[in-house]
Amino acid sequence: MRRSDFGIARCFFFTALIFLQIPAVLYPADADENTRLFLDGISHYKAEDFSAAVSVFSKIADSGVQNSRLFYNLGNAYLKKGDTGYAVLWYERALKLTPGDPDLKFNYAYALSQTKDEKEDKDLSIFRILFFWNLLGAKAVQWAAIVLNLIFWLIITTRMILKKKLLRMPLRLLLLVTAVFTLTAVYNYYEAAYLREGIILSPEVSVRSGLTEGSTQLFVLHAGTKVKIEKESSGFFRIYFSEGKIGWIRSSDIGLI
Repeated sequence: MRRSDFGIARCFFFTALIFLQIPAVLYPADADENTRLFLDGISHYKAEDFSAAVSVFSKIADSGVQNSRLFYNLGNAYLKKGDTGYAVLWYERALKLTPGDPDLKFNYAYALSQTKDEKEDKDLSIFRILFFWNLLGAKAVQWAAIVLNLIFWLIITTRMILKKKLLRMPLRLLLLVTAVFTLTAVYNYYEAAYLREGIILSPEVSVRSGLTEGSTQLFVLHAGTKVKIEKESSGFFRIYFSEGKIGWIRSSDIGLI
């Protein structure tokens, strides 16, 4: 999306939706307190005290609440505060919970338009092209795979009992759809368990060849840039940005998605 595409929407972007919804998923024991805090955060945001809004929303998140609306509002507050790195980080966390939210995707795209680094190679995995990464969350895919498998094997069992070749063509189509959802669910699990990604938080970070500040500077990354984390050692992460751009940065300069 081009930066100019955001010009018209910029005037109302920051006022949209932040004060319309209280997160629905709050831990019962802390629901009243979290609701009060969330309303306080909204009040601070409307008063344009974005630092206070960030502080209040962060307190809810630190209590363990996992809610897309909360993360979305945190991203908005950080972006208004001028902190692109943390804004992108919280939008990314929200997208993992509700990847199809149009307002979230719009604000996320706007935040990305404010970043400075651009990958030389576009990382378009075959999994991301074929599967439903931008439409469904991991839980939705998982449940769809379970239900489709149950239906498929129920039909197979019925065919075996009745000894009739029922629904031959629909069954083939069902098998294909079931396979896609099942493979997607398996890859979702693999990514969550073994693949780590993070967002650069500091305004500018030197990526070095080794684990010391005296190591050779290989290249520079800026706030809001997304990287893959390959290894952790002695307070440093070995990160992969794009082909040929691999190196070490301090763990404090990056936020895990």
